[in-house]
Amino acid sequence: MERSPRGIDATVMELVMSADKAVKQALAKKILNAAYKKGIYPSSIHEFYMARGRGEASGCTVPAINLRSMTYDLARAIFRTALKNNSGGFIFEIAKSEMGYTDQIPTEFVGVILGAAIKEGYVGPVFIQADHTQVNAKKYAEDPEKELDALKALIKDAVDAGFYNIDIDSSTMVDLSKADIKKQQKLNYEICAKLTQFIRQIEPKGITVSVGGEIGEVGHQNSTPEDFRAFMEGFKEKLRKGKIGISKISVQTGTSHGGVVLADGSIAQVQLDFNVLKVISEIARKEYGLSGAVQHGASTLPDEAFHKFPEVETAEVHLATGFQNMMFDSVHFPHELKNKMYEWLRTNAASERKEGESDEQFFYKARKKALGPFKKDIMGLPQEARDKIAAEIEVKFDFLFKQLNTVNNKDLIDKHVTLKRVIVRKHKEDSQVVHDGEGAD
Repeated sequence: MERSPRGIDATVMELVMSADKAVKQALAKKILNAAYKKGIYPSSIHEFYMARGRGEASGCTVPAINLRSMTYDLARAIFRTALKNNSGGFIFEIAKSEMGYTDQIPTEFVGVILGAAIKEGYVGPVFIQADHTQVNAKKYAEDPEKELDALKALIKDAVDAGFYNIDIDSSTMVDLSKADIKKQQKLNYEICAKLTQFIRQIEPKGITVSVGGEIGEVGHQNSTPEDFRAFMEGFKEKLRKGKIGISKISVQTGTSHGGVVLADGSIAQVQLDFNVLKVISEIARKEYGLSGAVQHGASTLPDEAFHKFPEVETAEVHLATGFQNMMFDSVHFPHELKNKMYEWLRTNAASERKEGESDEQFFYKARKKALGPFKKDIMGLPQEARDKIAAEIEVKFDFLFKQLNTVNNKDLIDKHVTLKRVIVRKHKEDSQVVHDGEGAD
């Protein structure tokens, strides 16, 4: 397949390295226009997930991959993996918290992903997702409207940039102290419904943003069918009549983000309840027409666990920390830079260190916080070093695509996903962004 000119590398690098938001926006727009011309479209996976809810697709699990660092290099590796496996069912994502500590605003993230698609000659829909658009329980208790307004602003920025997949995480508001299950989920489904309605108001014409809900906060009590039904019934009651709802539901099965690190730096074994995924996925499809359940915090699971996700018809699996670990632990990642980052953490993340924590535990949990401050150092590594690190992680991507059975499904994805070119223009009167959707060129 014909590759794009080398100029895309320079454009992406300038986008990543620039500290000027206006410059970033201009460069991202340039990349977006180039992507459209090559048949690459930021897209929503909603239509495919609804087809899965109708029983028109099954047997695969969509990997949603958080790229915290070396985003361009790793996105290129993912597109190469997709081309090799004839895959169309995969998502690039970044969480609200990650945008902050990795210094990747939505405009930059989308531009880099699309640049990688151009570079690798990938054609078709590209799914970019705002992961864990999470309600801060403490801030919500202090000022509910202020917290929701902040989330709406983030969602608006994300959608304007090309994030047409949004995961709402109001599971932080679940109150397990209440005896009644629906009352436990009340604030969760009310907030999720409010934010879903907001998304429907701002989404581009012709695009139905894929929205995900969450019933169990990761790292807490495992989800049950009763939790899910209580959430869905309340959500349906609160969602305005005629508005399209969610396409999937995130559940808690026994995992935690990043895994549980032991004193020697190794990761504790996790007892993951696949039956939760199986039962709730089945209820989601049969009773509510959704794609199924979503598994968070999976990247540090043992390799032998991944084939089970498609077996129990898990709709989507989120993968993040494992790839970050592979980058830090690669022999091609300079020790000098790693030590510099760790020294920075000793001072700047000291307040996060718990009493009795070993260096291995502290650095394992805290090192993600150094990715933003050292972003330019990492992207400034010699291309040869970055290529070698990406090649190592690409082997893992290939393994996961095969284990999750997200192979040979490009035609199926293309069949169900409508490509829309979105034109962003501004009203002169109030400078509000307006989206127009056009059919694929």
